[in-house]
Amino acid sequence: MKQAGLCAGLLGLALAAAASPAGEAAPLKVVILDGQNNHDWRSTTPLIREALEKSGRFAVTVATAPKTDDAAAWEKFSVKFDDYAAVVSNFTDFGAKPTPPKMLDELTQYVKGGGGLVLVHAAGSGFGHYPEMAKMAGMGWGGDPNSGDALAFDDKGQLVRTPKGQGQGTGHGAPAPWTVVMRNDQHPIAAGLPAVWRHDRDELWFRARGPAQNVTVLATTKAPQTRQDEPVLWTVEYGKGRVFATLMGHDAGAMKDAGFRVTLARGAEWAATGKVTQPVPEEFAKAATGP
Repeated sequence: MKQAGLCAGLLGLALAAAASPAGEAAPLKVVILDGQNNHDWRSTTPLIREALEKSGRFAVTVATAPKTDDAAAWEKFSVKFDDYAAVVSNFTDFGAKPTPPKMLDELTQYVKGGGGLVLVHAAGSGFGHYPEMAKMAGMGWGGDPNSGDALAFDDKGQLVRTPKGQGQGTGHGAPAPWTVVMRNDQHPIAAGLPAVWRHDRDELWFRARGPAQNVTVLATTKAPQTRQDEPVLWTVEYGKGRVFATLMGHDAGAMKDAGFRVTLARGAEWAATGKVTQPVPEEFAKAATGP
């Protein structure tokens, strides 16, 4: 019986090896969290999923949470975060009733323990009753200057920190094309990307605010309102975990742009593993050559 069990085990390993091309990594399991957002998550979640799956690196599940004012539904809702290499959040309680803390506690412990988190556009904002979310996000929407520090690059390429209480609160203008400048080509997410590239029509936030601790700014765009280069892609080290935040993706149109899709997939792989194995698609390399 022991010999038969061993043979069956070896056969299973052989079949698994035959099913995957040599050298191809197994897909990373990720979950997209949605269901509450001050943006149209119903139209954007499918595009987030598509961008991840088309990269060939992920197996994607979607967990749709109840509205935050539905207490009975929240008692039944749960996500086993530990089953996934990363959580991709398209969820925020900005402008809504606060999210029940149980899920936020579980998400915090997951990231603190080494899990990956990706925050898409507004997903790093809201949660005013739960300060740890602001720490994981680094920066987000803060209409009041007292909501935290802001980071930007000046014309000399130096990172400037505007302290809490000083300067403007967070704002944005009408959606428009951006010129994106990479600020850290040594980071795995940024390595190999063009130094300057165009992002299609999207909503650009300026003066994103928050604790802004353990933040590495990857890319900026110059905002007409501040005349400074405002962060649009960044990472945060939180406990043993990794967080990737993108301010791109205000709506479905913005998410169809190659810049959003490529950086999202690269950021998600880094959040999950600390590495990026994806090549830069030719589509992005050709289209994203600057103004």
